Formats: sequence, C-alpha cells, structure tokens
Amino acid sequence: MTAKNDFKFEIINELGVISESSKGWRKELNRISWNSAEPKYDIRDWASKHEKIGKGVTLTEQELRKLKELIDAEVAFLENKT
Repeated sequence: MTAKNDFKFEIINELGVISESSKGWRKELNRISWNSAEPKYDIRDWASKHEKIGKGVTLTEQELRKLKELIDAEVAFLENKT
C-alpha cells in the first residue's frame, strides 16, 4: 500500500487495537515494513481501513522489549498503590 507522501508500507501483522476514537480512528500495535525495510513494531492511529495514517512511534524488537519492561514495572507499581 502506498500513502500520499510517496512512502510505502506493508502491515505484516495486525497485533491489536489499543483504543478507538468516536470518529473511528484506532490506535493500533502492528508490525510494519516501511519502504520495504525490515519490519518494526509500530504504535499509531489509523483510519478504519488503514487508508489514512496518524502520527505514531516505531520500535525495534529491542525497544519493544524495553518498553514492555517499563510498562510491567509501572503496572506493578499501580497494582501496589494504596
């Protein structure tokens, strides 16, 4: 699929929807190949059929693992709050 800015992307794996806005945009976690490069993990807003792309963040596998570690620590903290 090609976007308006002349870059190409291919969604390799649709891993899940994090949230959905009242206007139908969905924040998703996907594995995406940008411009035929090695796929990376991507958190981004998408229109309902992936025809429009919002701003997001792209992560390598190592960055994804570090993010999970940080999120796990924060969730543990939140669960232990009194």
